[in-house]
Amino acid sequence: MRWDEVQERFPNEWVVLEATKAYSKEGQRFIEEMSVIDSYEDSTKALKRYSELHQDDPHREYCFFHTSRSEVVARERYVGIRGPR
Repeated sequence: MRWDEVQERFPNEWVVLEATKAYSKEGQRFIEEMSVIDSYEDSTKALKRYSELHQDDPHREYCFFHTSRSEVVARERYVGIRGPR
């Protein structure tokens, strides 16, 4: 599903998503296609659901956004091993 489709289907809501097609550029993660897992009116409930999903399967790309946003862009999270300090 594309973001414009999500916005049409879930107007003015918080949606918890799984990115199915995305790319990184300059520290940003651009999500082109996604699957909606849940929708909420309250951001705290969306955050709680996102946290549960991420804890259960941290290797999948979950996120949550409000559908009023014009695009789905997130800061890229660093995953890896820290080097010596």
